[in-house]
Amino acid sequence: MLDGAPGRWLPPGWEVLPQCAGGLDRRLAAAFAHAARLAPAAPALLVGMDTPQLDPAVLAAPLSATARTGADAWFGPAEDGGFWALGLARPNAALAARLLHDVPMSTPATGRHLLSRLTAEGLTVHHLPALLDVDGPDDAATVAALAPTTRFAAHWRELRPTAPAPAHRQPD
Repeated sequence: MLDGAPGRWLPPGWEVLPQCAGGLDRRLAAAFAHAARLAPAAPALLVGMDTPQLDPAVLAAPLSATARTGADAWFGPAEDGGFWALGLARPNAALAARLLHDVPMSTPATGRHLLSRLTAEGLTVHHLPALLDVDGPDDAATVAALAPTTRFAAHWRELRPTAPAPAHRQPD
């Protein structure tokens, strides 16, 4: 889902949906609801775009057909207390709303609230590794160092703030 029009970066064959109104909790629930309409029998995984160091290999094993057996949900915690991934084996609009509506987003307790809802629903949750998400310049520098060969790291090196020039003292 996207707020605004897609740019030239959009590969052919991808469908972009406008974001619905409301907070992040509502927009994430709407994304799961849309995924369920598109492919009712397929699992869905939402991954935050602020984890550019994510290597597909991190998802390959836990989301393989064999490992998916018995899993109702996947949860990827963020180091700051949020989450970088949420997957549902059988998403539907009602479940997504129960899980996500009114979860306080962007707080140190967001992940804990969401995980509590997943378990309260009786879902078998498979945990993904904790990742650092990029919320500011310090996080960006750390993530760029963790994944130095990524486009993110290359752009960070181009854009990162340079150290301020030392102040020149005026003669007394």
